[in-house]
Order: sequence, then structure tokens, then C-alpha cells
Amino acid sequence: MEEQTVKLLNKTFMLAAILVVGVLVFFVGQLILQNKSVSLQNQNQITVSGEGKVYAKPDIALVSLGVTSQRATVADVTKSNTDKMNAVIQAVKDLGIDEKDIQTTNYNLTPNYNWTEKTGSIFQGYTLDQNVQVKIRDFTKIGDVLSQATTKGANLVGSLQFTIDNPEQLKEQARAKAIAQAKANAQNLASESGIGLGRIINVFESSNPYPVIYNTKAMGMGGAAPESAPIPTVQPGQQEIDVTINLTYQVK
Repeated sequence: MEEQTVKLLNKTFMLAAILVVGVLVFFVGQLILQNKSVSLQNQNQITVSGEGKVYAKPDIALVSLGVTSQRATVADVTKSNTDKMNAVIQAVKDLGIDEKDIQTTNYNLTPNYNWTEKTGSIFQGYTLDQNVQVKIRDFTKIGDVLSQATTKGANLVGSLQFTIDNPEQLKEQARAKAIAQAKANAQNLASESGIGLGRIINVFESSNPYPVIYNTKAMGMGGAAPESAPIPTVQPGQQEIDVTINLTYQVK
């Protein structure tokens, strides 16, 4: 009886082992077939690219205006910096800049320490930095904004950047040019090589807008606001919207 039981178990294990091996062979075969299919499919594809460019004049100027102050206490540095910043913002509003086009981008209060080998770290007070980004829609007001802001106490003037407020329409024009060029390149390639073009099976897009940026000089850190000075004429130039399209075709 025991001998029959052992033989039965051995047969069961053998059948299970054969089944496992069969399943593994099946899946390995499927993987090989899939890899061959993918490889063959990739061999029957071509990818062509096209580039479209559109040029337009910027309609928005962005400039960062800020105030930095140093005082012994939090109350003193907050009052000093806030008074100047409020005066800067009011001066900008008085020039016709809408409140929705003035956005606070930084407010940072930090303690100051002076370290020496003899005395170690000595507390020196506080520094408060506050910045706003101003969106200027009328370029004739750029000089006045910079001049009035510095007169009212702005001692941090950041990058002046020209850009387009809504570039999507221009991007669509550049995309259409890129697609047309890619299709023309595909037809030329097919004609010269003798291959047949099938349907488009993949589209990839990349774009590179190029804003025009001017780095204006930062005013003195924490010092008194400089006297108003003549502001040079700034030319916004043109902005380029560049779209690249890659089209993948099946080859007949």
C-alpha cells in the first residue's frame, strides 16, 4: 500500500513538473514572438520632423520691484519696509497700472548675525525683503514705472522681461507650419526612396518660446532710495514661437 502511494505521488510530481515546464515554454515563446513582432513593426516605420516659426511683437512687460530694509527689531524693520513698499505700489497704481497686474512674489524676514573668532556669533538685527512683479501693458509707461518706483524707495529692481500675454494662437500657427513641413518632408522622402507611406501612427511636439529679457541693475541693498534718474529707451524687439513636430508613418 505504501509503495503504491509513493508511486502515485511521484507520478503527480512528474505531471506537475511537466505542466510547469510547459507553461514556462509557452510564455517564453510568446515573449520571443512579441519581440520579433515589435522589431518587425519598428522596421516598417519612418519618422520625419518639421519646424514652424512665428514672430510677433511682445505685448507685455514684466518687471520686479522690491524693497530691502535692515533694522534692530522686527517691529522697526517691518514698519520701515512696509511703508516704502506701500509707497512704491501706490506710485505704480497712480501711473495707471491695474491692481490685478501687481503681484507679491517674495516676503522674507531673516535675522542678521556677525561672526568673529573673538566674539563668536553676535546678533545684528533683521533684514526684510519684499518684491512685487508688475505687469506693464503700455510700454510707454515702463520708464515712468522704474523711475517712480526707485524714487519712492525701491532699492531692488529685478529682470525686465518682454513676453506675449496669450501665445496660444501664435503657437497654433507655428504648429500648423511644422506639420505641413513634416508632411512635405515625408512625401519627398517617400518619392526619393520609393517607399509607400501608410497612416500616421504617432505625433510628438516640442516648442521653445524665447522671451526677451533685460537684466536691470539692482539698486543699493538697504540704503536710501536713489534719486530719480533718466531711464534709457528699451526696445522690446520680436519674440519667436518655435514648434517642432515629429510624425511617425507606417511604411507600406
